Amino acid sequence: MFEVTYYRLSSGREPVKDFIDKLPMKLKARAIASLDLLKEEGSRLRPPDSKHMGDGLFELRIRFSDGQVRIFYFFCKGREIIVTNGFIKKSKKTPKGPLNIARKYKAEYESR
Repeated sequence: MFEVTYYRLSSGREPVKDFIDKLPMKLKARAIASLDLLKEEGSRLRPPDSKHMGDGLFELRIRFSDGQVRIFYFFCKGREIIVTNGFIKKSKKTPKGPLNIARKYKAEYESR
């Protein structure tokens, strides 16, 4: 089993927790179930549930009848997974904004 940790800003805020908390109840439940799957499978999680986005960053892919949710994560020491931020996908391509934020959070975490 892997340990999933929410990335925490210096202010103490956890962007991915804020994101999940704002999701509609059914989608929130699906996101939490997907995070539980990530805890169980970790690096064994493959498409369609996970996709490598480059530079050690991955996308947890959550499908729902009304759309798709994505949560970015990366692996840390041992069996720890850091989840950074998420977004509701509205187009075929992953928007650069949320991906760049995830890359920034990963770089900040690694520099600590």
